Amino acid sequence: MLQKWKLGLFCLSAILCASCGLAQPAADTMNAVRSTALYTVSEIFITGNIKTRKAIIERELPFAPGDMYSPEELAAKLGTARRQLMNTALFHHVFVAVKDFEDNRVTIQVDVKERWYIFPAPYFKPADRNLNQWLVEQKADLNRINYGAKLLYNNATGRNDKFRLWLINGYTKQVSLSYDRLYIDKKLKWGAAMGFAWGKNRELNYSTVSDKQVFLKDPDNYVRHFINGHFSFSYRPAINNRHTFGVGFSSEQVNDTIVALNPVYFKQGRNRTGYPFLYYTMNWFNLDYIPYPTKGYAAQVSLSKNGFNHSINLWQLHLKALANWQLASKTYMHINVYGGLKLPFKQPYFNRRFLGYGDTYMQGYEYNVIDGMAGGYCKTTISRQLLQFRIRMPKGKTREMMAVPFRIFGKIYGNAGYVYNPEPGNNELSNQMLYSGGLGIDIITLYDVVIRLDWSFNQLGQNGLFLHRKTIF
Repeated sequence: MLQKWKLGLFCLSAILCASCGLAQPAADTMNAVRSTALYTVSEIFITGNIKTRKAIIERELPFAPGDMYSPEELAAKLGTARRQLMNTALFHHVFVAVKDFEDNRVTIQVDVKERWYIFPAPYFKPADRNLNQWLVEQKADLNRINYGAKLLYNNATGRNDKFRLWLINGYTKQVSLSYDRLYIDKKLKWGAAMGFAWGKNRELNYSTVSDKQVFLKDPDNYVRHFINGHFSFSYRPAINNRHTFGVGFSSEQVNDTIVALNPVYFKQGRNRTGYPFLYYTMNWFNLDYIPYPTKGYAAQVSLSKNGFNHSINLWQLHLKALANWQLASKTYMHINVYGGLKLPFKQPYFNRRFLGYGDTYMQGYEYNVIDGMAGGYCKTTISRQLLQFRIRMPKGKTREMMAVPFRIFGKIYGNAGYVYNPEPGNNELSNQMLYSGGLGIDIITLYDVVIRLDWSFNQLGQNGLFLHRKTIF
């Protein structure tokens, strides 16, 4: 009876520490319950899953009926189970605990509270690379706004799959849809995904001068048409890693004015290109909270091949890594590393984009793009949690009272990077070391929304306040 009480006390303390982000139980507490006795998991009870299939939850658990653990091993497994289930982005809250003891057999309770999964919403977003570029360089031009409607349907069949439909007008006219991830085996290790997009633009970035994009706009005609599609298989042999193998086709056409302004936009003065592509991606995560990790590691390796003839021939290798450590109570260090290589080095203009596009950028250079064929960066950040609170929303007739969580971190950071460009043209930021730094605030709230407010400085003497919302990479 005493051993059961010790096991229960230790497991409860581990669960509370994992839920609140506190340190693990002290060593003397662990020694007090450490025993040669092993406990067998007899049953697992899952409650709260209205839409999510039971098998999807069981897939994330690091234990199964019949497994045997010491008290400290079992407590660690309970914490891992909660972290893995929260990282699926399916649930608001997860509670995992020992429910009952009988001799050396334990039953485990997994209780979840599901999120809202359907988001039909209006779409309104500047077409520029970031909000600062639209506000400052484009003078908040409303003609550069994309608007329309989008449908996000997460956990569509209860198998943690995602359906996306976008109907976009304005700067870009686009229709796109995608579905990810159809599981095709009973063990939920193999999945499939597919996507399709069609669109056209009246304006196009056709060159880079002084490390800034140069655009051509035609108010009467579309200067770019595109269509692409892909199909992929994913393989998840273990909880923390996933391999994706994909194939697709992309086609683009620009008007003759683009070719006249930049004859190497496509290869050999062409105004259109179409090519198949293949890609492989490996993702590995061991993080406490994927949208904003404070502990753990992650890595991503991506290899792709675009085209198989003289008009399009491009190999790409991209490596990303993330490491996070706790330095003191509520204080953390983060290191984010990226490296990329494109071969062969001689490529048309639309294949030379490197830093400043999408989420691959250096803080402090948000107004610039840096074209090239090889390079990377290292970002180092020290953050400290300043506030953590919840705002309770009024209770409706058909729903429970909901509390919107907020966590606010202060941070300081520094970046260093380099991009090699064999044909820099009238651009100066490539082929030299780049440095930047700054301080900022990160806000984490409901549905994994992370807002980053940065005050950045770079080696050119430029500074500014920048707003970002991005993933860990």
